[in-house]
Amino acid sequence: AGLPRGSAVRGAAASRGHARAVLERTQLGDKDRLLDTSLTERALRGPTVRAKDGRRLKVGIVGAGLGGMVTAMDLSEAGYDVEMFEARRFVGGKVSSWLDKDGNHIEMGLHVFFGCYYNLFGIMKRVGAFEPGLRLKDHRHIFVNKGGSIGELDFRMGGIGAPLNGLKAFATSAQLDIGDKIANALALGNPISCPIVQALVDFDGGMDRVRALDDVTFSEWFEGSGGSRGSIKRLWDPIAYALGFIDCDHISARCMLTIFQLFAVRSEASVLRMCEGSPDTYLHKPIVKYLTDRGVKINLKSRVLDILHDVDANGAPTRVHGICVVDGNDVQSEHRFDVTIAATDVPGIKGLLPDNFRKLDFFDKVYQLEGVPVATVQLRFDGWVTELADMDRWGMTSRGAPKDVGSDRADGRAPGIDNLLYSADADFSCFADLALTSPADYYKPGEGSLLQCVLTPADKYMAMDAQEVADRTLEQVYALFPSAKAQGLKCTWSNVVKLAESLYNEKPGMDRFRPSQQTPIPNFFMAGSFTYQDYIDSMEGATKSGLACAEAVLSRADALAAMADESAGAQIR
Repeated sequence: AGLPRGSAVRGAAASRGHARAVLERTQLGDKDRLLDTSLTERALRGPTVRAKDGRRLKVGIVGAGLGGMVTAMDLSEAGYDVEMFEARRFVGGKVSSWLDKDGNHIEMGLHVFFGCYYNLFGIMKRVGAFEPGLRLKDHRHIFVNKGGSIGELDFRMGGIGAPLNGLKAFATSAQLDIGDKIANALALGNPISCPIVQALVDFDGGMDRVRALDDVTFSEWFEGSGGSRGSIKRLWDPIAYALGFIDCDHISARCMLTIFQLFAVRSEASVLRMCEGSPDTYLHKPIVKYLTDRGVKINLKSRVLDILHDVDANGAPTRVHGICVVDGNDVQSEHRFDVTIAATDVPGIKGLLPDNFRKLDFFDKVYQLEGVPVATVQLRFDGWVTELADMDRWGMTSRGAPKDVGSDRADGRAPGIDNLLYSADADFSCFADLALTSPADYYKPGEGSLLQCVLTPADKYMAMDAQEVADRTLEQVYALFPSAKAQGLKCTWSNVVKLAESLYNEKPGMDRFRPSQQTPIPNFFMAGSFTYQDYIDSMEGATKSGLACAEAVLSRADALAAMADESAGAQIR
């Protein structure tokens, strides 16, 4: 009774936090370590294995995306001599960003960091990029609907975490009507049909059931379990598009339910962060500095023409000796390595592997995978794109009118919603105002919103010219934010980046075709988010693949060193 009120509140919160921690510790199993927060510490610490004296192997990595750079981090930290080759003029792969001739930061996609990105967060902490590089967002998943209405999944519950905050988020969401909410509860809350319920007490058992659902679409599973079509169209399709660039009628139930499992079990999993500015500034540059400080050479504008290799009597590959490269000046050269790693995306690996590699089923299966087309559209406005009817609700009344660009709006102080946004009523399922969410590089004094919209899938946009894509996107923005059009906001600049193949298509049955990081060729390895790791194609997936690839190399260090000695001896003879 004598405690100050604030102490009582903190004590209650602490008790709830303790209870949640006990629940998480008592959950049975996690053999694939999807819940293991110690992975952050492992990624932060780096490998425990170091190269032995005289065993400093030469490693060549094809591709400087996130998977390749993470692989290089661990192998260089272990003492290996690492060289990287990237066909583009910048690093980052699907997380790339760069400056155009006018100083605008251009991105290839919209990059959001979920709270369950334990491995990536560890990597960012290792290079000093976590605290300065990420901006924490309110624990809400926000949907902008045609006409300016806003729905959301609000996970905030006064310190109470998963799964209760998730139940509250769905129960109170305006994105679904009462019938859809009931159907949603029947599908996701049924202990017989839904693995999420089992995962609350037996995570491995739940995940085994999730993996077994890779051959059906999420719609087939969800509607077969009692879920409604309205829930799919208004809620789950935008999320599926944001995660895998395809809708619930085409995405594997495994992909969606893997994420749901994590959201249901771990409170932080559904929390979102976004970069302080561009990925190049706040993610890639710290990693590149880490690599160059450890002697890693990164060759940009260096396209690999061929993999140098031995073959058996049937023409199948047996050992890799290096790569043939052409640089930006069209000069070809051969580079010999003890270990060669292909750290690419799906179209990259198909273009890299020599035809005879397909004699091995391991490599032939990769050709069953295909990427999803995506277009990223940036639209700069002469004011702040927001919906006036909701300004009071979102705490924006005091921030000034949408046309006011003369005031200092740096550091996210402009009117608008500072978060990732979803929509069920536009071809861009997810978007954000980067001038608000990532202001360090995207806010410009005297200018307004910079909407970045991801068109998925972008099949119908691929043949259009950039201006037509931008115009169609702008029309849809005005439909979502009618106040922006009524206030006379104009688009002053636009940019469109198209990728014919981005994330691999996580349609049913594809999981079995994903290759492991260790291949049948003893000194040839693979990385990239499409390679097998028990998560989805994402930044975290790429990071997990890179760590797994480096671990595969380090676990075979002695055998690889013996192969290198044998090869050197053969050359001397």
